[in-house]
Amino acid sequence: MKWSRKNARRGWFPALALLASLLFSLSGCAHRVTAVKPSIEFSVIPPAGAGGPAKQAPIAGRALGSRPGQRIVLFAKSEKWWVQPTTDQPFTNIGSDSQWATSTHLGTEYAALLVEEGYRPPPTLDALPTEGGDVITVQIVPGENQATVGPRTIQFSGYEWEARASGSNRGGRSNDYDPANAWTDHNGFLHLRITQHAGQWTCAEVKLSRSLGYGSYLFVVRDVAQLEPAAALSMFTWDDEEAGQNHREMNVELARWGDAANKNAQYVVQPYYVAANVFRFNVPAGPLTHSLRWEPGRAVFKTVRGSVANGSNLVAGQTFTSGVPSPGDESIHLALYIFGNANNPLQKDVEVVIEKFEYLP
Repeated sequence: MKWSRKNARRGWFPALALLASLLFSLSGCAHRVTAVKPSIEFSVIPPAGAGGPAKQAPIAGRALGSRPGQRIVLFAKSEKWWVQPTTDQPFTNIGSDSQWATSTHLGTEYAALLVEEGYRPPPTLDALPTEGGDVITVQIVPGENQATVGPRTIQFSGYEWEARASGSNRGGRSNDYDPANAWTDHNGFLHLRITQHAGQWTCAEVKLSRSLGYGSYLFVVRDVAQLEPAAALSMFTWDDEEAGQNHREMNVELARWGDAANKNAQYVVQPYYVAANVFRFNVPAGPLTHSLRWEPGRAVFKTVRGSVANGSNLVAGQTFTSGVPSPGDESIHLALYIFGNANNPLQKDVEVVIEKFEYLP
């Protein structure tokens, strides 16, 4: 056949079509290879316990690879699987950061389902649904066995912390504590919660597993402007054994102590009933960095805006030179609890986020 431009053009079109088809096929394969299968992770697992309406506990996690409109449905197993937290509120929303959190009645096992918007869970199930249709994925975990494990520990900012389980009278009232009310998220930030279950409030506290002594302590705290007057966040030193120096307690406290008209922050070198040992001030909304520089006979407190210790953004500062304790077996505690003012009781669940703890000798 004689070659011509016309014949050449005729030859190009099939070749171009074949090339386009190959490229489309390869791009489709690449898409299938890089597609991430949705999955569910648990960050807070409630204890294993008998089912029933008497007790609930926090439960939380992440829904990786979820899409807008999809939700979490939770079940707790007590002979059957029971939808959580209630039959009239069976859905748990997923945040923009893939986090989800709610409460659940106790069971021996817990299940989280990632579902499409059209899924309608029944109140109870003899067996959980399998993946398919409106059920994207299913994850099951056993409840934590509190009888066979020691104190619950948390890794936060490179340190090990122990979550409080026993009650205390801090704040002038008897507060209960649940270790499940303290956890870290995928960013490594520490979450502390006060939650109410069956009319009973539980608080949160974590304790650093070792003593650090003199040096600089820094805490980056997300916005706490939403705290009710009855809620208090305290970051403090405490020695369980030493009562002679007021347990070596020094505090950065964010609270209004039951009165909305009060200033919402204070530095304290205990005992608090000595007027010169307390410095009260107001903190603004937004993230704040609180610090304590502890030296022999000297405690220097500062609060600045943002998550960097920048002196140009100073909110407040105070230096104490009287009654400052010396080091012993104290450790840092981070506590979120209820202040005992019956005239202004807590109305709803509370959550605070501490993004960072840092210590420098």
